[in-house]
Amino acid sequence: MNSLIRPRRLRISAGIRQLVRETSLEASNFVYPLFVVPGSNVRSEIPSMPGVFHLSPDMAVKEAAAAYALGIPAVLVFGLPEYKDAEGSSAWDMNSPVQKAMTMIKAALPDIIVIGDVCLCEYTSHGHCGLLNGHDVDNDSTLELLAKVALSQAQAGADMVAPSDMMDGRILAIRNKLNENGYKNVSIMSYAVKYASAYYGPFRDAAECAPQFGDRSSYQMDPANRREAMREVELDIAEGADIIMVKPALAYLDIVREIRDNFDYPMAAYNVSGEYSMVKAAAAQGWIDEKRMVLENLLSMKRAGADIIITYHAMDAARWLQEK
Repeated sequence: MNSLIRPRRLRISAGIRQLVRETSLEASNFVYPLFVVPGSNVRSEIPSMPGVFHLSPDMAVKEAAAAYALGIPAVLVFGLPEYKDAEGSSAWDMNSPVQKAMTMIKAALPDIIVIGDVCLCEYTSHGHCGLLNGHDVDNDSTLELLAKVALSQAQAGADMVAPSDMMDGRILAIRNKLNENGYKNVSIMSYAVKYASAYYGPFRDAAECAPQFGDRSSYQMDPANRREAMREVELDIAEGADIIMVKPALAYLDIVREIRDNFDYPMAAYNVSGEYSMVKAAAAQGWIDEKRMVLENLLSMKRAGADIIITYHAMDAARWLQEK
């Protein structure tokens, strides 16, 4: 053995390992999702996502405050409306839980970043992400509705909107609508690369947005495709996206890495519900060390190139990072 070259010398103690560590994970990297429901004083655990709750707007304020106190700078607000219809009109209703929660959170926590999920699936009676033409989602007629959702969220106080629908052209439609109404400084975090994934199962339970027929493969991306992801990113940047996202994260870290290598834009990775619930289920059985696995998973996303990690583990991870 060549005694001059010994990589283990830089692993010999915790102090040396920290000194040469290439990737750091911080609470400031996290975005914490919230599921907002009608009513008041509601905090009901979601069965398929232990530790995640349906929250009325007043309780969402408390949850956001707890996250912010741990150093988490942003929340991503999803909502379950009081009513659903074919076009998802409750998505831009200023009296809906999402808009109420955004206004209340910004009033209580002016410096927290409030991000609004822009989609229609939680609000339509059929559970698809846009207007239907028969059993097909009509791309172009959906764009104006998505723009209305984004504008309503900006009016409610959102600092950023995050369109998750995967309609072609929606970034440009939203950017134009925001600009025309005086919201030029509201950012767009685009779900630029969102795959038609089995990892979304628990979310659809939490958001009550499973499609009533078919699936979303005609608008979400084929998991087999890598080059298409690069085209989607190029298009969304050209249309005015400020941040791009890959969803899901763990099974698509190769995509995260390739985007980071090819685009000099802020990038988010979404550590989705299925990834979260699998870890929680295994931890409940005593099969894994939950703390170590969560931090390792999140670190892998950061190492792959994500600047921002959207994760339901955010609160726990922030506490664990404080202990280190």
